[in-house]
Amino acid sequence: MKNLRILVVLVFLSAVAIGCQPQSNEVQDPFENGNWVDLTHEYSEETLVWPTSDNFALDTLFVGITDGGYYYESFSFRTNEHGGTHLDAPIHFAEGRMSTEELSLDQITGYAAVVDVSENALADRNYQVTVDDILKWESTTGQTVDGKIVLLYTGYSQFWSDAEAYMGTTLKGEEGVAALQFPGIHPELAQWLVDNRTIKAIGLDTPSLDFGRSTDYMAHRILFDKNIPGFENIANLDQILGKNAYIVALPMKIKNGSGAPLRIVAFVRD
Repeated sequence: MKNLRILVVLVFLSAVAIGCQPQSNEVQDPFENGNWVDLTHEYSEETLVWPTSDNFALDTLFVGITDGGYYYESFSFRTNEHGGTHLDAPIHFAEGRMSTEELSLDQITGYAAVVDVSENALADRNYQVTVDDILKWESTTGQTVDGKIVLLYTGYSQFWSDAEAYMGTTLKGEEGVAALQFPGIHPELAQWLVDNRTIKAIGLDTPSLDFGRSTDYMAHRILFDKNIPGFENIANLDQILGKNAYIVALPMKIKNGSGAPLRIVAFVRD
């Protein structure tokens, strides 16, 4: 019994000694092993916008040396909610659904399912992404799009500086809208996604979720009715193809907005 008491005391003292060891204050950086990829086109007077929208404009308020003797610059800007790389809030095509500021951070951040549809899209600029495209990605990767941000790579971001190559036309106004040609999401895929999968958001590297020739915008209407936001005019999706990418898509927080300029980035682990 005496030996047992001694053993218990030794175990207790050992536990106390371990507990008294100084703990490391080093915090592991969750973004240490990887790199950030910017998926955003910059805003300028050359930014491509919908044919019926005004171009982005940066107006100079002051640039130079102030009366106080120090350098200072400031600008104001004007832009449409839906020009350049931007967010479409569900209320854009669905009455009573979420506006820009109502979207939760969980909806616009998360792991990506980056689906490569560029072979078909570059061969046919009026291509509409299908259910089979998603099923093929799921079968090939062994993953599901459930719980992810779905990003569709059409390959059209390479044409960003050329309006005719990117949008199918340089015309403006309603004449320009009628002449649009670029890939988008087939309404059957939109309906299948809301019926069979639960996704956070969906985006692509063209001007619209619906293909350019659409006149009823059914992909928008189906997805937005379920409060699934959209990202349009994304850049550099080719840099995250086949990779484990975590998306952060933060729009300007416009109250009651139907959309907003978007800074979207991806963290890709090594």
